[in-house]
Amino acid sequence: MGSSLKPTPRKDAPVPEGGQKEARPPAAVTAASASLAGLTAKLDYLTPSDYEQVRQAYRFADEAHLGQLRNNGEPYITHPIAVATQCAEWKLDAQALMAALLHDAMEDCGVTKAELIERFGSPVAELVDGLTKLDKLQFNTREENQAESFRKMLLAMARDVRVILIKLADRTHNMRTLSDVPRAKWGRISTETQDIYAPIAHRLGLNQTYRELQDLAFRHLHPWRYATLSKAVAKARSRRRDLIQKVQKEVEAAFAAAHMNVRIAGREKTLYSIYRKMDSKNLSFAQVTDIYGFRVLVPQVTDCYTALGILHQLYKPVPGKFKDHIAIAKLNGYQSLHTTLVGPSGVNVEFQMRTEAMHIVAESGVAAHWLYKVKNPDDTSSDRLGTQWLQSLLDIQDETRDAAEFWDHVKVDLFPDAVYVFTPKSQIMALPRGATVVDFAYAIHSNVGDRTMAARINGEQVPLRTELKNGDVVEVVTAPVSAPNPAWLAFVRTGRARSKIRHHLKTLAQTESEELGGKLLAQALRAEGIEHFPDDDPAYEPIWEKLLRFTGSKNRQELLTDIGLGKRIAHIVAKRLVHLLAEKGERPDALLLTRERFTAHETTSQGSITLDGSENASVQFAHCCRPIPGDAIVGYLGRGEGLVVHVQDCPIAKKLQHKDSERFIGVEWADEPVRAFEAGIVVTVTNGKGVLAKVAAALAAAEADIVHIDMGQEAPHDDMDLRFVVAVRDASHLETALRNLNRNPSVIRASRSKVATSG
Repeated sequence: MGSSLKPTPRKDAPVPEGGQKEARPPAAVTAASASLAGLTAKLDYLTPSDYEQVRQAYRFADEAHLGQLRNNGEPYITHPIAVATQCAEWKLDAQALMAALLHDAMEDCGVTKAELIERFGSPVAELVDGLTKLDKLQFNTREENQAESFRKMLLAMARDVRVILIKLADRTHNMRTLSDVPRAKWGRISTETQDIYAPIAHRLGLNQTYRELQDLAFRHLHPWRYATLSKAVAKARSRRRDLIQKVQKEVEAAFAAAHMNVRIAGREKTLYSIYRKMDSKNLSFAQVTDIYGFRVLVPQVTDCYTALGILHQLYKPVPGKFKDHIAIAKLNGYQSLHTTLVGPSGVNVEFQMRTEAMHIVAESGVAAHWLYKVKNPDDTSSDRLGTQWLQSLLDIQDETRDAAEFWDHVKVDLFPDAVYVFTPKSQIMALPRGATVVDFAYAIHSNVGDRTMAARINGEQVPLRTELKNGDVVEVVTAPVSAPNPAWLAFVRTGRARSKIRHHLKTLAQTESEELGGKLLAQALRAEGIEHFPDDDPAYEPIWEKLLRFTGSKNRQELLTDIGLGKRIAHIVAKRLVHLLAEKGERPDALLLTRERFTAHETTSQGSITLDGSENASVQFAHCCRPIPGDAIVGYLGRGEGLVVHVQDCPIAKKLQHKDSERFIGVEWADEPVRAFEAGIVVTVTNGKGVLAKVAAALAAAEADIVHIDMGQEAPHDDMDLRFVVAVRDASHLETALRNLNRNPSVIRASRSKVATSG
């Protein structure tokens, strides 16, 4: 069957499980030919050009799988043919049939995606690639909520509905031939089919496939129960044959008398549904009464209700056993009227009434839009599928011919807008679309989120702001010293992550403000001649209670936090505390009082605080003057802002000092600050090509990091001002940076800015 479309031979191409490379025996050729004949017989709905494309895909797949055998000894190509045949029964388009034939070529034969794109086009290659990715997913847990998440993830990962349909066809054929696979694998494959693939078929309305997958899984999970139940049903069938025939004749006669054109078909409950009913309700086989039923197919929706009336006149209905799935369709689009009647000899018989269009949807679900288009290409009736949901899908398919858009519409109804990812231990987690690694960390546990330091997705290091995609395996790296970063709030999506980060930052700010308040109060007490802070000694408890009543604070922590935030003045609280201590008989130390007053900062009423840059939220460095180590500084306890540090000669600080001098405290720089500080500079340049790059290079050479640039709003002149905020270690580092700039030919002058620069 050679052709110009032969794939490049590969000596190292892997052989599928159970396959082996050898010459194809005559019996195998016959099996492959028979399989192909079964497929071609079902392709009469394709155009000649589409048919030829499918033939080419078959030839390519046949060559790719040459020499590979299935476990039963048949050539491997019989499996892709069987999958394509099932897709042809659903009347899927040529691209889907080609992908079905080629679905194992990438995984098992070493054919590349690029090769498939070159030979069969991008859409077919994308379908095959999607199927290959789904095959790599392994489901390793029996937990029900995990199974539901896994189903949703499969649906979410498939960008095209046809990927899921081909996958279901693939699983159906694998289950039909599971007996040829070693028995040790039956349990895992059958459990996966029962928990994952059968519910997906049901969700998509593929009723026939759903029932078959359930029965096949039951057969291989519980062979003895299946065989026993199968014999019981066969016996019951022969015993009740006369009864069933009698009911059918009476029903046909009743509809003939009413001059109704109907098609009546027998319906038998599947073995698995019988078993499940017996198991869940603790019934014996004899107690399951609705094994047999009838399906009544009618031309119009109104005929369903007319047929119901005729049947209720013929036999007595069982109370509570009527369901109207026409008025309220199931999520997957299924519509029918269900009623259970008491037939001859008191045997319950179930009837389902539906139109032909509803029957197509009931049996083929999502695939119905292809089926219906093929059967009724010119039909424009608005209720041709009898359900608004599937009607809207049909409209999209007809208007756009875009399977991806069609599938997106289906997914809106099937599950919320979510991504499904794995933990390293294969647990599945659902998160909102757009969720990041940090959202994932907080979804596991708030402690994991708080301690997140780095992350890996699918084994590769990624930034914490990376958005997650369906099927990602996410691993979070934590460290005891890590803490939430305020910048995370800019990209997290989940409310849980946002609230946990905010809570941590708020607690952190409160703790730091409390520590600062404690320092300020201790220094204010020293200035009043009290060396030791009244601590948790029970003897001081009455004094603290009186002090809290005076300040109106709930507890000591709140009082110290308020002092740290500038809501209370430390020296006023200290004076009150000294007064209360004096009542108890403790007097200020005269020597300490003299020493503190002699060494105290000239412009402040309290002792000074040492700053090294590690103070975080409790201390702010004013943007109006941007103080840096080396500057003479003062501290202002703003109302509710904590300690705000200004340069001593800052005009704003001088105004505040004039109005609110008691709120100023002495502050000084530590000998070795632990971080860089921001300073504003103004660089006047001669406008020209590349001037900004030259200025940036000069700053980089001085190791001054640029935090912000403001080029102003006015139109460029011959010379212009560039305003920078740069991070420097101290005043001498800033001087070095300014000298570097002033040596640059493009720079007219560079100086420190005392005016606020946004950034």
